[in-house]
Amino acid sequence: MFVKHMAFFVGDVIDVGIELLPMKELQAQMSSGVAYYAAGLYDLLRQGRSTPAVPLVVVGIGP
Repeated sequence: MFVKHMAFFVGDVIDVGIELLPMKELQAQMSSGVAYYAAGLYDLLRQGRSTPAVPLVVVGIGP
């Protein structure tokens, strides 16, 4: 999910990555396969401190 930020960050196109993710309540109303905030945050924390090496803002959007 955050791989695209790395390419733009390394290419000096962006200074920070911003990821807008639906909260679980909103994701339930969307098509299947859409990542949601809690899962995205968990994946990010599980990867560790250095991955992604891009400064990142993750925002959860509710219904």
